[in-house]
Amino acid sequence: MSFQQGLSGLNAAARNLDVIGNNVANANTVGAKMARAEFADIYASSLSGGGNNAIGIGVQVATIAQQFTQGDISTTNNPLDVAINGAGFFPLSDNGAPVYTRNGQFKVDADGYIVSTQGLKLQGFMADSNGQVGGVTTDLRLNVDGVAPQATSELALRLNVDARATVPTLAFDATDTSTYSGVTTTKVFSPQGVEHTLAMYFRKAADNQWEVHAALDGTMFASNPVSTLDFDAATGRLPSTFLPFTQTVDVPAAEGGPIDVEIDLTGLTQFGSPFAVTEMTQNGYAPGDLAGFSIAPDGMLMARYSNGRTLTQGQLTLVNFRNPQGLAPAGSNNWTATSVSGEALTPQAPGTGNLGVLQSGALEQSNVDLTGELVNMITAQRIYQANAQTIKAQDQLLQTITNLR
Repeated sequence: MSFQQGLSGLNAAARNLDVIGNNVANANTVGAKMARAEFADIYASSLSGGGNNAIGIGVQVATIAQQFTQGDISTTNNPLDVAINGAGFFPLSDNGAPVYTRNGQFKVDADGYIVSTQGLKLQGFMADSNGQVGGVTTDLRLNVDGVAPQATSELALRLNVDARATVPTLAFDATDTSTYSGVTTTKVFSPQGVEHTLAMYFRKAADNQWEVHAALDGTMFASNPVSTLDFDAATGRLPSTFLPFTQTVDVPAAEGGPIDVEIDLTGLTQFGSPFAVTEMTQNGYAPGDLAGFSIAPDGMLMARYSNGRTLTQGQLTLVNFRNPQGLAPAGSNNWTATSVSGEALTPQAPGTGNLGVLQSGALEQSNVDLTGELVNMITAQRIYQANAQTIKAQDQLLQTITNLR
């Protein structure tokens, strides 16, 4: 049977060389995973059994096993280059058919969808109007159309008025700084997103009592003061009965005005320190175009707009398998599920359970050990030559027998 044994050895060694050659060819392929040929011996079977003296009839390739060890991570300047540091696969959709990859080279197509280099759509959670993510995974899509403006409807201030200030003797005059103790300015926006400047002046009216005067773009409000602040002498804070108030702001009618703004001054204090603003927020903004985006380690996809807004667009997810080595290669660094791998587990946020985290602006390189593969190639060549020698030796024995007279 030496011919059969030698031939099976040649075939197995040739398959092994094919695997090694493919590993070497993909040593520089992003997200590629090396494979390993695994062998099994072959024995002839009969009804009576072979006993303890059975001689094998060769070798066969039992399986080609993918090795899903972590590859090195290299940085890039592209925020849509995403590396997985740890376990997991990116779920993709090939016209509805699930495909999985470790290759994080993504881009945005003409319709705003995040796709792989083959045009397969990346799956994840889309954000709702409140920026919340979750629910059912779907094709991830960036809002490339920009964001519409939002009129200011809320404004909050935190500041300290100086308890040591004296009551001015002159009537309030925005052009005379001696008639007030401090002023703040903040942007407010009309429904069309036009920016205006709201100034608020703080004037001491009596012990522990202050007036708030306001102006829009330098024009004083018709009804001033807009608020009177009565501080608790013992605490230097406003009483709990003082609540946010709504103030009508006369932005031009051509811009959709006037607007009603809820002004929250409940965080003001009156301490013996200089007038100082610690926080000032308002919820309006101008229209904005997409300026860039980023992906957080937990997969949160954040879009930055030219108006300074940062909005949650969605969240990348990862999936894993009970037996990743059972995945079937589909080409282009993609895999598909099989009965051996099992179905993909429920998509989850990166960093959940045993899933890895993401690194934006980076790529996972191939996990091929080029030096080790070259050594394996030499070994496989020697095994091929040795099997060829067994065939040659059997041929010589057969020739000797046929030459007997």
